[in-house]
Amino acid sequence: SKWVGWKNFETLFTMPTFTRALLNTLIIAIWKIALNVLVPVVFTLMLNEVASLHYKKVVQTVVYLPHFISWVMLAGIFSKLLSGSGIVNKALGAVGIEPIIFLGDNKWFKFTLVFTDVWKEFGYGTIVYLAAVAGVNVDLYEAAEVDGAGHWKKMLHVTLPAIAPTIVMMLTLSLGNILNAGFDQVFNLYNSMVYESGDIIDTLVYRMGFNNGNFGLSTAAGLFKSAISSLLVVASYWAAYVTTGYRAF
Repeated sequence: SKWVGWKNFETLFTMPTFTRALLNTLIIAIWKIALNVLVPVVFTLMLNEVASLHYKKVVQTVVYLPHFISWVMLAGIFSKLLSGSGIVNKALGAVGIEPIIFLGDNKWFKFTLVFTDVWKEFGYGTIVYLAAVAGVNVDLYEAAEVDGAGHWKKMLHVTLPAIAPTIVMMLTLSLGNILNAGFDQVFNLYNSMVYESGDIIDTLVYRMGFNNGNFGLSTAAGLFKSAISSLLVVASYWAAYVTTGYRAF
C-alpha cells in the first residue's frame, strides 16, 4: 500500500518522461497494429495467386520462421545489420545515401522498431489469413470467371470480401494491445540515445523500479497501464463479438 498512493499517481502524471513514454507507446503500438494487419493481408492476397502449391508451402514456412526467434537473438542480428558499418548502410552508401544510425537516431528509431516487428510477425498473420482464404467457396471464383473476371477482379470482389470478417476480427482483437508496444523488442534494441523516441511505458517502469529504486512510481505506472489495458481488452472482445460474432469462450 505504501508503494501505490495518490501522491505517486499525481507525481507520475506530471512527469514529462511518463508523458513522453505514453505518447511513444501509443504511436509505436498503433503503427504495429495497423501494419501487422495490412502487410499480412496484402501478402496473403499475393501468395494466393501463386499456382504452385509447393512454392506456397515453402514461402509460408520461410516467412513464419522469424515468429519463433526471440528478440534477444534478433537484437544482436539487427545491431550488426543496422550499425554504421553494417550491410544495410553499405548498401545505402553504394547508391549514394549517407549512413543512417537506425538504432541511435531518434528520427529513425520508431521506424526501425515498427519495421523489424512487422518483418518478424507478418508471417504469423499470413497463416491466419491463408486459412480464411482456404475456406472461400470455389463456386464463387467459378461464377466470377463466367462473368469475365480476371485475377485482379476475383481478388478484389471475391477473396477480399470473403476474408473481411477475419480482418475485422483480428484488427478488433488487437486493439487490446494498444498500450503494449513490445517491451522485449524495445528493451533489447534501445539505448539512452533514443529514449526520446523509443522509451515506452514498460521500459520506463523497468528503469524507475530496478535502476532508480523508485518502486512507488514504477508500481503506479504499471498499475495505470494494467488498468487501461484491461478495459481495452474487454472493449476489444465486445467489439469483436458485435462486429463478427466472435466469442472467446
